[in-house]
Amino acid sequence: MVAFAPKGESGIRKEHDMTTYESGATVNGGFYFNPSRWTIDAVAHDGARLPNAPGRWLRVPAAMALVLTPILGATFLVFLPLVGFVLAARSLASVGVRMLGGPATELAATMSPGLPLGEAHFTGRAGSEGGAGSEVDARLDALEREIADRRRAAASE
Repeated sequence: MVAFAPKGESGIRKEHDMTTYESGATVNGGFYFNPSRWTIDAVAHDGARLPNAPGRWLRVPAAMALVLTPILGATFLVFLPLVGFVLAARSLASVGVRMLGGPATELAATMSPGLPLGEAHFTGRAGSEGGAGSEVDARLDALEREIADRRRAAASE
């Protein structure tokens, strides 16, 4: 927000920005807004210090302070009960998750298949003898011997 002051002694209009101040800073009298705490504090006279509170302070005009104060109060009035309900629901949900977490894990373990298809090699169990697996193994062994023979033949040439 930018407001222009009346012409000064030099005849040039001065621009006033909403300057931020640190907590505990010496400031001129007026109203100061702390956005992190949502408070407006009045400084009675020049040279007084801002309260030591977390966050920065903005100097606001008196008219804006009169408008902001009821808005901040109404927001606080509306959202404070809502925050209470949200925290209560979160607390009950976390208790419910803790109570049902163990049984849910056990139920999932009993309902999951013991061995997904095609992943028997990850278990460390010995393969079954005979059947299609032994035929594939025999073909792989023959292919391995053929590759070894060709390498030996290529190396001797």
